[in-house]
Amino acid sequence: MSTTPTPAADTRTAPTDESDDADDEPTATKQQRLADYLRERAADGEVYFKSKFIADDVDLSAKEIGALIVKLQDSVADLSIERWSYTGATTWRVEQSS
Repeated sequence: MSTTPTPAADTRTAPTDESDDADDEPTATKQQRLADYLRERAADGEVYFKSKFIADDVDLSAKEIGALIVKLQDSVADLSIERWSYTGATTWRVEQSS
């Protein structure tokens, strides 16, 4: 008598979302917070920054800032945002639009 082995039960579970409260915040709110921060910093002229250096100031990760800043380039009329250089990480240039 021949027996066919039965596959083992799949005991894997779907990854749990152990995100903190900041991840539950809507993207639009994060964008607004970043835009407000950049307006304040660029009020007296242009400002240059790397995401990793302002992450704590805006309570966002450098990765989140990188994604949001690209969206802000096209959606915020009163700020001129451009990728300035790349040395270890992107440096952004921001100034108030005239």
